Amino acid sequence: MSDSLSGCWQADTRSSAPERIVLVAAAALIDHDGRVLIAKRPEGKAMAGLWEFPGGKVKDGETPEAALIRELSEELGIDTRVSCLAPIAFASHSYDDFHLLMPLYVCRVWQGTPQALEHAELKWVAPVRLRDYPMPEADIPLTALLRDLL
Repeated sequence: MSDSLSGCWQADTRSSAPERIVLVAAAALIDHDGRVLIAKRPEGKAMAGLWEFPGGKVKDGETPEAALIRELSEELGIDTRVSCLAPIAFASHSYDDFHLLMPLYVCRVWQGTPQALEHAELKWVAPVRLRDYPMPEADIPLTALLRDLL
């Protein structure tokens, strides 16, 4: 066994109790200048004040793409299509009371101007600056990926 992999073979000390899995679809909207749209979670919601990629929970019987199209309309007032969503990565992260599974899609084509309908604020950010904004733990590895891809 390689020394560089030895940490992978250590015992997993986490509880074996099943966690509630929450499926959330998110989008990295990219504008013509190559900036990414992030949204600030409003007061009164879990993780208030943190910046995130727009999106939301996938409902029973809904595909991640359909959920994302619905959420972008509800949260930002924009419309897009499945053909405009390109899956690029996913996050898998355990929080205290649930496990998040979040596919991330890049979207460069939509109709309308994004508005903060359900968020405290929106910002267009250069990919190299994403790390300057406090984000939920699950989103952080995705920022590095976007920085390297865009």
